[in-house]
Amino acid sequence: MPELNKANRQVCDVDIRILKTMKPFLKFDTANTTTAGLSGDSVYAMAKGSRKIAFANPLEGTMTIEAQVYPFKLFALLSDGTIETSAAYAETKTITASAAGTLTLTPGTGNTPKAGTLFVYPADAFGDEDKLIAGTWAENVFTPTDEDDIASGTDYTVGYIVTKTSGVKRISFNNNKLPKDYYITQKTVDKDEEGLLTPFVMTAYKATIQRNFELSFSSEGDPASVSLNFDLMEDKDGNIFDMIEITDEAQ
Repeated sequence: MPELNKANRQVCDVDIRILKTMKPFLKFDTANTTTAGLSGDSVYAMAKGSRKIAFANPLEGTMTIEAQVYPFKLFALLSDGTIETSAAYAETKTITASAAGTLTLTPGTGNTPKAGTLFVYPADAFGDEDKLIAGTWAENVFTPTDEDDIASGTDYTVGYIVTKTSGVKRISFNNNKLPKDYYITQKTVDKDEEGLLTPFVMTAYKATIQRNFELSFSSEGDPASVSLNFDLMEDKDGNIFDMIEITDEAQ
């Protein structure tokens, strides 16, 4: 019986494993587009201006994952795969003074303002250097140098760098955190001319992520999209990329 032609219109589910240990890193099934491709050009020995003998250059390949719905852990692929549990970032709060001469900020557990980063302004003048209120900060209480600068019942805006040690995830990008190599499997199903579905699998034996990405956020148009690109390398056994059709699971 002749083999039936097949077609595909199903994005791949992606299984990403750390190459060194084969430990699962991320099971990703919300991509909108997944791609895989190889290229291998040749150079030629010429005779009288015509190509006579071809020499194949080594294969080069890429894989991409594009998604609009994704876990935070996806971005860890661009770093060393580590997710930290502490972070520092700028915070701004508007506070009503409950008493003259002092301003109490209650940042909450694990949200400590970093020393030397807290600044107080009238609520309508945040960032205005001429209206910065001088004073000291200790044990969640700001005491102005001139007690008349804080009036009871008046709003003030406080800006500081928060050091958060709970309820936070952080992925760091720097030149000391280098991405790992990954073993990536992409799974989809092909459909033949009689409607039979056949699992189709692509395996990248050693995928190294390209450390370039762009985040774009807008209140108009399509939701934000993330695209990750991998280079396909040769592993220690000379493997690069496989295409697999699983016929005993056809249905």
